[in-house]
Formats: sequence, C-alpha cells, structure tokens
Amino acid sequence: MPKRVDHAERRTEIADGLVRAAGRLGLHAVGMRDVAAEAGVSLRLVQYYFESKEKLLLFGLRHLAGRFGERVTARVRAAGADPGPRAVIEALLTAALPVDEESRLFHHLYTSYAVLSVTDEALAAQPFIKDPDAAEATVAGLLRQAADAGLLRAGVDAHAEAVGLLAMSAGLGTSVLVGQRDAESATAVLGYHLDRIFQPRPTDTA
Repeated sequence: MPKRVDHAERRTEIADGLVRAAGRLGLHAVGMRDVAAEAGVSLRLVQYYFESKEKLLLFGLRHLAGRFGERVTARVRAAGADPGPRAVIEALLTAALPVDEESRLFHHLYTSYAVLSVTDEALAAQPFIKDPDAAEATVAGLLRQAADAGLLRAGVDAHAEAVGLLAMSAGLGTSVLVGQRDAESATAVLGYHLDRIFQPRPTDTA
C-alpha cells in the first residue's frame, strides 16, 4: 500500500528549509532551488506546493511567525498562573528581541521581507505586511484590560501606546541585531516605557 503523504507536514518541512536557507543566504538571494536543497526535496516538489517564490516566502514567514507565537506563549506561562497584563506585554515585547538563533532569524527575515516588498511589486501584493496586525490588537487589548483594572496611569491611550511599544520593540530588536546595544539594555528601555504607562507595582513603592 503506498505511503500516505501528509501535505501539511511536507509544506512545513519546505518552510523550515526556506527559513534555514534565507538565514544563511539572505532573503533577497534565496531561490526555490536553494530551499529544495535545504529541505532535502526536489525543486519540482517545492514548485508543486508553492507556485511562486512570493507565495513560498509568504508561507515561510507565516510559519516563522507561528513559531514566534509559541515562543511568546511559553514566556507568558513561565511568568506564572496569572501573570497580569503587564507581564504578558513584557513577554511579547522581549520575545521579539534577537537574543538566540530563532529570534534573530525571525527579526532578520521579517525586516528583510518588509524592505524587499517596498521595491518588489509581486512581494508587496502578498498579504503578509498588510494583514491586520494581531500583535498590535493584542497589546492594545491588554492595555485596555489594565486600564479597566486601574493599573494604568491617567490619560494613557491604549491604541497609541500599543503602536509605540511595538515600533519601539522592533527598533530595539534591530539595534541588538546589528550590535548597537545588548539585549539587557534593550529590555531595560522597554521596562522604562512600561513604567511610564503603568501604575507603580506594590514592590516598586515598598
């Protein structure tokens, strides 16, 4: 009896190959042949699952974003049974800092995709950059939850602060990636701005 092919698993294997190849060669230089070699499959198979490089990149980056989501979830769980809005926001923001191979790859490839899409019409037509920003909605929702619980300082605009925090996290991540600062100083900057938004914690005033 012929072996049943798990198409989702095969697409994931190819996506992992893309991530590894792009991390080594750069997103601008990687081709479908490189991805096939990295994944240990034929070029024809890559072309069967992904009609174009643009669609392959889109799937691969969404796959990487899914892995990033799992990373955030693990950090939130590590914060305790009921971490509260601030701890969840801190977990999300600091998980994006490029401090190990996976987070460096995520930051590097996401940023490369955004830059390439500026001049590549086919890439720009893919919905990755234009998709609703789930992280922005999540952080804004957590800030509103904190406001309802009386945990924020007066006058905080949840949406504006969410946009600012995520933009800051991305910028700090780039500065860590290029060696301008280390992860500890980047984390301290994020903590400073969270202190500006949130009411002092009991341990801060003791």
